[in-house]
Amino acid sequence: MASLGTLPELARQLSGLGGCTHPIRLDGHRTEYAVDRTTGEIGRVLHHLDSSALPAGQLLVRCNNRRTTRCAACAEVYRRDTFHLITAGLRGGKGVPEQVATHPRVFATFTAPGFGPVHNRPTGSAGTVRSCRCGVRHDQDDAVLGTALDPDAYDYEAAVLWNAHAGPLWRRFSIYLCREVAKRAGLTQRAFREHARVSFAKVAEYQKRGAVHFHAVIRIDGPDGGDTSPPPWATAELLAAAIRAAATAARVDGPAIDGRAHTFTFGRQLDIRTIRSADFGGGRELTERAVAAYIAKYATKGAETATGALDRPLKFAAELARLDISDHARRLIRTAWTLGARKDLEHLRLRAWAHMLGFRGHFSTKSRRYSTTLGALRDARAAWRRAQAVTSLPDGRRPAGDDPDGQEETTYVLAHWAYAGTGLSPTEEWLAASLAPAPGTEGEPTHA
Repeated sequence: MASLGTLPELARQLSGLGGCTHPIRLDGHRTEYAVDRTTGEIGRVLHHLDSSALPAGQLLVRCNNRRTTRCAACAEVYRRDTFHLITAGLRGGKGVPEQVATHPRVFATFTAPGFGPVHNRPTGSAGTVRSCRCGVRHDQDDAVLGTALDPDAYDYEAAVLWNAHAGPLWRRFSIYLCREVAKRAGLTQRAFREHARVSFAKVAEYQKRGAVHFHAVIRIDGPDGGDTSPPPWATAELLAAAIRAAATAARVDGPAIDGRAHTFTFGRQLDIRTIRSADFGGGRELTERAVAAYIAKYATKGAETATGALDRPLKFAAELARLDISDHARRLIRTAWTLGARKDLEHLRLRAWAHMLGFRGHFSTKSRRYSTTLGALRDARAAWRRAQAVTSLPDGRRPAGDDPDGQEETTYVLAHWAYAGTGLSPTEEWLAASLAPAPGTEGEPTHA
């Protein structure tokens, strides 16, 4: 390592990872040439980068994993991006007009149906914790919470298949929701599109029992999205009623296994709360910031956080025997693996997603008109970093290929990169741990 460069040079390369602990390592090179805009002629070399000349001997790129258990630094960036994406759809900003804050908005939670009794912490009307069905009053961090009271009677097959069909069920619900809103407004579907539009952003969360449920911000806009005001009949109360009706009606037919037909619906527990602005007074207010923070928190968590399952795919079923996970999680994973061997269920890819207990959808999704995109936030962050790099150059200098007039030259890039592995060497890990505060979590714009 020392032969490739000094420790300060290596520290400078590692600092560009923003605290990522499992970077992707690449071998290769990148050459940037100047190109005459008028003739198209390729001219001088503006910049050349060869991975072998870098202090680490390779180019290191952030892993960008959203899971906290895999890379806390990259997950934090993802959480912040999700927070600002949700916030932009609630109060404007990032290209979204501020008037969206005046549109009807609700925060809704959709749960899974029951698959059998589990250990829990039931509460009374005064908020006091009562004893579980097993007769024990469990602590909040009791490991048995969410596990089956009778594992042999628990419907693990339906639980896994529910997770596998949760995404299609949400899509069916979103279709029904527009119909229900239109019906309550006295409009046809075609006429409804000329008056209003329903937008949403949602995140998936695992309950302790291993079943996916959804948290969603749902908003009514005018016909062109957040840029236009909704009609007078569009109220939060009308939206809440439409959500209840659509959630009750939505269902997806699943496979028939050994003569048993499966049909999937949402659970009976449906929580819908109107989102108020931060200055709303009286009672228990649900502010925009609280909603955005709540949703963003779950965007970086998977089945491993709630159930103690896995945060990466299985290669062989035999791995389950030596994994330190709960029996409940092990049964869910084994059920997904077993169902994944069936030809009629190949389209569900249950073996590839057994570590996710069958759920294969995106954890955070949104409708097109809800707000900005994660890609736009990443581009803004990259532009900010480039601007910082320019201001850090000595006076009178410009980055290679930077033409202030934008007329004479453009650039041509020739690059070739090959995957060389992941992670840091022991020396790199030691040095990266000494870099505090972690770049990427301090000193960067909060919007990115």
